[in-house]
Amino acid sequence: MAVMTDMPASTALRAPAGAPPAAAPGSDKDAEKLRFIEEMTSDVDAVQARVLAEILARNAGTEYLARCGLAGATDRDAFRARVPVVTYEDLQPDIQRIANGDRSPILSAHPISEFLTSSGTSAGERKLMPTIKEELDRRQLLYSLLMPVMNQYVPGLDKGKALYFLFVKSETTTPSGLTARPVLTSYYKSEHFKNRPFDPYHDYTSPTAAILCADAFQSMYAQMVCGLCHRHDVLRVGAVFASGLLRAIRFLQLHWEQLADDIERGSLTPRVADPSVREAVAGVLRRPDPELARFLRAECSRGDWAGIVTRVWPNTRYLDVIVTGAMQQYIPTLEYYSGGLPMACTMYASSECYFGLNLRPMCHPSEVCYTIMPNMGYFEFLPVDEASGVLAAASGDAAAAQLVDLARLEQGREYELVITTYAGLYRYRVGDILRVAGFHNAAPQFRFVRRKNVLLSIESDKTDEAELQRAVDRASALLRERGAAVAEYTSHACTRSIPGHYVMYWELLATSNGAEAAAGGDVLERCCLEMEAALNSVYRQSRVADGSIGPLEIRVVRSGTFEELMDYAISRGASINQYKVPRCVSFPPIVELLDSRVVSRHFSPSPPHWAPDAAPARRSSD
Repeated sequence: MAVMTDMPASTALRAPAGAPPAAAPGSDKDAEKLRFIEEMTSDVDAVQARVLAEILARNAGTEYLARCGLAGATDRDAFRARVPVVTYEDLQPDIQRIANGDRSPILSAHPISEFLTSSGTSAGERKLMPTIKEELDRRQLLYSLLMPVMNQYVPGLDKGKALYFLFVKSETTTPSGLTARPVLTSYYKSEHFKNRPFDPYHDYTSPTAAILCADAFQSMYAQMVCGLCHRHDVLRVGAVFASGLLRAIRFLQLHWEQLADDIERGSLTPRVADPSVREAVAGVLRRPDPELARFLRAECSRGDWAGIVTRVWPNTRYLDVIVTGAMQQYIPTLEYYSGGLPMACTMYASSECYFGLNLRPMCHPSEVCYTIMPNMGYFEFLPVDEASGVLAAASGDAAAAQLVDLARLEQGREYELVITTYAGLYRYRVGDILRVAGFHNAAPQFRFVRRKNVLLSIESDKTDEAELQRAVDRASALLRERGAAVAEYTSHACTRSIPGHYVMYWELLATSNGAEAAAGGDVLERCCLEMEAALNSVYRQSRVADGSIGPLEIRVVRSGTFEELMDYAISRGASINQYKVPRCVSFPPIVELLDSRVVSRHFSPSPPHWAPDAAPARRSSD
């Protein structure tokens, strides 16, 4: 996951570009936090030099820096000259040693406390990012800056509650016994979150027990019923990703009758069986509320879901969700369900490092910029070639020679983010492509452009072209038995339904006389399932455990469709000599063209295999 964080309630709440804050800081504590932001962004280069020196000094005794010839050196010149730019594959042998139980200071002088699993994948599995205990303090610091910034634009948020749909995901254990889990699951299960002192700006309707419940249905049901009981107190509604909030709305569509029954009776359905969740919800669902039940039935039985967020939670002032990057595709649907509420994208973070925040959180989604806080880690940037749109250098020494410091970036240029962290990542390529949109004091402000090489994404899943090709190859082997083959294909991340799902457009070729036979019966459904089985574990977990991705669909198009697609591209200026079939499409006219040529549709008949207790790391003897 690269961007953690928003779109419109009323246009009066939206701050135009460059507009001054709507209100002064709400307290002395807020003012102190805002001063801290100003200090950190005023002399970025000095902060970065200090951070790098701290990282190198504390990790001077590590094996990795010794191999780089940097043991004991803390200056930037030596760092630049000796430490290579790396990818996850470069670090995987060292990470594997730690996962298998090697406790020597390989990457970090401080003990590795756990692994954070990245939604990016390596060889079809989640990447393991080593972390140390003090990183929780660093993440908490960034979280503490969000509301002081938001209070400048939407005052009075301490007078109500936040309805946030928050969930933990499954965790695994490496051979060494270290836990491996997503970064947000790590945070929600930490003492920082579980034992947090009461803060009126973070008064959630969801009980902590409901958030920590691993069963997706029970967790969602409990959070929804509590949110409904507090409907007049809710001032903001959110989830981490836009897709997560839409799943919550879909949940309400499917289960409003049961929810209304529970509210009318004042007791929770037996389907929520977790004792800690039942106890927590009992404190909210204390007595029968037939009036609220009648209201809920009246609103949800109409069949009209436009503006349902503000109809059910009438005091909501904005949505707090990530709508940048792959989440942009959900903006129109969120606008429909929210009645045009503003969407606030507040923070930029990943499993590897927390980066920064949006200093104008009520801006339009197309204008979202993140200011990297220079105290969070050491940041360098690999330029993207303006003409070709590809990285200016591949890796190693060539990439290192191209790197640009945070304080020396050019407005309008695109860069790939490269990080050095306190937890032991050195000149690590994150894979996020950012564009410099402006500056706050001396700190660059970035627009998130894309994830490098990502082709398809519905939520936290990331599928690149090579992985998609392998899945198609594996599935199309089933067609060969029927005398058919996939002549051409492309894909689309369909978000018209909730949850979204992958759509494959296949044009079939008869290698004997079997194309028609292949398109009939259950063979194409088996192809759908075979493709899903070939996709990475993040995708499969989303399908099986989280329910955040729907069944993969194959749409068979008639013969000649991909020639029409080429003709359309050429009519829009593409070169006939350089034209290649796009392996993913999103441009509406192209999707409409493909859909108009569909002759049959087929869905995966069952979820693919996913083992939640599988160790995410291989033993060195494997």
